[in-house]
Amino acid sequence: MQNIILHHYEFSTFSEKIRTALGLKQLAWRSVDIPGMPPRPWLTPLTGGYRRAPVLQLGADIYCDTHVILAALDRLPVSPSLQPAGCEGLVQGLGFAWERQMWVPTIGVLVHYIGEHIPTEFIKDRKEGYLGIDISQAAMAPQFQEHAQFVRAQIAWLAQALAGRRFLFGDAPSAADLACWQTIFLLRKNCPPDVDKLLGLAPILSWYDRILAFGHGQSTPMSPEEAFEVASKATPAPVTHLNPNGDPGGLQAGTAVRVTPDDNARVPVTGTLVAADAFEVVIHRRDERAGDLHIHFPRLGYTLEAI
Repeated sequence: MQNIILHHYEFSTFSEKIRTALGLKQLAWRSVDIPGMPPRPWLTPLTGGYRRAPVLQLGADIYCDTHVILAALDRLPVSPSLQPAGCEGLVQGLGFAWERQMWVPTIGVLVHYIGEHIPTEFIKDRKEGYLGIDISQAAMAPQFQEHAQFVRAQIAWLAQALAGRRFLFGDAPSAADLACWQTIFLLRKNCPPDVDKLLGLAPILSWYDRILAFGHGQSTPMSPEEAFEVASKATPAPVTHLNPNGDPGGLQAGTAVRVTPDDNARVPVTGTLVAADAFEVVIHRRDERAGDLHIHFPRLGYTLEAI
């Protein structure tokens, strides 16, 4: 099995989601610490410009977005799976919907408590190059009650779904558990204890602690330069889990395409279509320094189009 390389930064809650998945699977991995915002001179050539974190690297295969990263980890010969048999569609749909709906309200609650500590340059980057909204404490304050109410309602639903269960789909954790957990982790890690009462977290804290206990597996530091060298010396793995011409929209392998996030950080990544289905798309890029790369994206949350 190739070395698992994770490009991430400590305060990224989506990175925490993947770190926890690595802990659940008890995997050893190489940890590449990246800045919380560009420039990232050694990572950007590998992703073709994709700017969100985390990014998973397996040799010359680059996985962008946590949903496709979790799917890639599940294809490794390790247990447990994050997609309980018979629940795959529910797991994927619930995880995506929770994160898409909860992200801005969660930030609204977060900055209410710690907004004065967020660096100005980070706020500027998130407004101009990432989220497209002003997440400063002053800008978000008028919506605090609305955001808190939204999060409380989602937590109440989650508590009801978990009643009598260890995890959302029974005794085993799933990718949906990690998706719901990571937004709550962001708040509990950074806000004072009274956030628990504000959001009504008491009924789900035993579930929260069970996931926290997974830890992060066994990580070893790696420099961005070392990770880049790994990619430059590797060859992308054959794509055997997708049909080369399985794109539901009819795009054929070999077509020049671009892939773009449909919500924020809308930087398109261009390349040649290798394979696709209703859940994943793989494109080939050749970087003059890194060489041949396969870049993997989920379909949900991204647009794929010919150019």
